[in-house]
Amino acid sequence: MTVRRTARYYTLGPTDGSSRQLWLVLHGYGQLASRFVRVFEALDDGARLIVAPEALSRFYLVGVDTMPAADRPVGATWMTREDRDHEIADYVAYLDDVASAILEPFKARGTMPRIIVLAFSQGVATAARWITRGAIRPSEVILWGGLLPPEIDITNSEPLRHSALHFVVGSRDQFVTDERVTAEERRLRDANLPYRLVRYAGGHGISREPLLALANTLHGA
Repeated sequence: MTVRRTARYYTLGPTDGSSRQLWLVLHGYGQLASRFVRVFEALDDGARLIVAPEALSRFYLVGVDTMPAADRPVGATWMTREDRDHEIADYVAYLDDVASAILEPFKARGTMPRIIVLAFSQGVATAARWITRGAIRPSEVILWGGLLPPEIDITNSEPLRHSALHFVVGSRDQFVTDERVTAEERRLRDANLPYRLVRYAGGHGISREPLLALANTLHGA
C-alpha cells in the first residue's frame, strides 16, 4: 500500500528564483541533510541555491546497548536491500517533488537556473537512479566518492548523456579504490559515455578546496 509521509530538506542561498545555479546535493549513508548542507557554505555566494534533501529512512547510528535513545546519534539512509524496488521508486518520486517545489519561484519569474546534481557516497547511486528514472535533467552531475550502480544501462541512458558527468575521488578513499575506478572507467569507455575524472588528495569525504575548484570550472560558474 502507498502512504503519505513527511520529508524535509535544507537550503542555502536565495529561494526566490533569483539564483543562476541550483545545486541539488544528496548526502551519504548515515548522514543528515542539516549537517551535510553545511559542507556547501563555501558555495553560498548569492548566485547559487543549494538544496539538500534528506533521505526518508532515519536510524540510530549506534546500538541500543551503547547509550540511551535520547543520546544516540541519528543518521539517514536512502535505501537498504529490503524491498529495494519500492524504496527506489519512493525516493525518485520524492526527489522529483523536491525539485518541482524548488523550481516554482524560477518558473514564476520566467527564468530557469543551471541545474547541478552533486551526490556523495551512497547518494551517488541514488542520484544516478533519480536521473535515469525521474524527471530531473541536470546540466552537470557530480558523483563524489561513489560509482554508477551496476544495473543502469549506461550505453542507452539518454538522461545521463544529457549531462556533463564528473567523478570525484579522493586519493585515500577506502571505498572507491584505484581498482574500482579503473573498472568504472573501462565501463564508461565501452559505453562511449563522456565523463571527467577528478582526483584530489583526500579520503572519503567532501573537502572545501576541491569543491570550490570544481565549482569554478563548471559551465556558467
